[in-house]
Amino acid sequence: MGQLVRGVWTADADFPRDADGRFDRAASQFRDMHVEPVAGRYHLYVSLACPWAHRTLVARALLGLEHAIDVSIVEPVWQDNGWQFSDRYPDRLHGARYLWELYVRARADFTGRVTVPVLWDRERDTIVNNESAEILRLLHTAFAPLARTPRDLVPEPHRADIDAINARVYEAVNNGVYKCGFAGTQAAYDEAEAALFAALDELDATLAGRTWLVGDALTEADIRLFPTLVRFDAVYNIHFKCSRKRLVDYPNLLSHTVRMYRLPGVADTVDFDHIKRHYYLCHRSLNPRGIIPVTGQGAYLRLA
Repeated sequence: MGQLVRGVWTADADFPRDADGRFDRAASQFRDMHVEPVAGRYHLYVSLACPWAHRTLVARALLGLEHAIDVSIVEPVWQDNGWQFSDRYPDRLHGARYLWELYVRARADFTGRVTVPVLWDRERDTIVNNESAEILRLLHTAFAPLARTPRDLVPEPHRADIDAINARVYEAVNNGVYKCGFAGTQAAYDEAEAALFAALDELDATLAGRTWLVGDALTEADIRLFPTLVRFDAVYNIHFKCSRKRLVDYPNLLSHTVRMYRLPGVADTVDFDHIKRHYYLCHRSLNPRGIIPVTGQGAYLRLA
């Protein structure tokens, strides 16, 4: 872990927590929602390991925006300077060595965490947005004129329900697994673990007899849930102590995950090598020896 302090990279050893030991995720700081639908103008920086970045890659694939927004991928394992590029995974836009260099390029005195995804504007030479939920929404709204397979992922009749599920899933599931894994006290862990599995029970019940979470078509809610679920048994169940149940113990959530995985282009966004190497090798306070477990996600995705 590390962060920028007034434009200078500094290493720190622990995860941010409040006074009661609860994991405390910092808010994203680049929040511009104004983009022009111009092919080739914007560039997306992602990690294939990161679930927050993953949602933007899923949307980009489903919307057919690969031709319009190109991508640079960081190495899966943090080094002393955080997310980094390499000969294998170069910064295709600036040739930077570390992701933090781009944050400083965008704001010389930036203070905060250096995270993915990042949506970069070539014309303005700056970060437009680094909040994954907002980038996801931009992809299917502002960039809709460029989409080869456009989709309305927040149809107006279902907007309130989608926003409500998004909020619930973010708090208890997407961020909830991190609250379990990075809890600093037993009480903080117990609270997060109970909320996580209550939400998963509820979502599994919601999907009984249904294909999608809201309405009769794929929406943002489905895309935002998928990256957490596809990582669940390989990482969160083991590494983050989310061990009361596995994804395979939830028949409807499992079916939803497989259904999402089989959508055109989505499988290409899932890289379990990056995912497992990142979590098990980066979080040494949770896994000091850096042992990567053998997991059976191929079977539950019905690939084997």
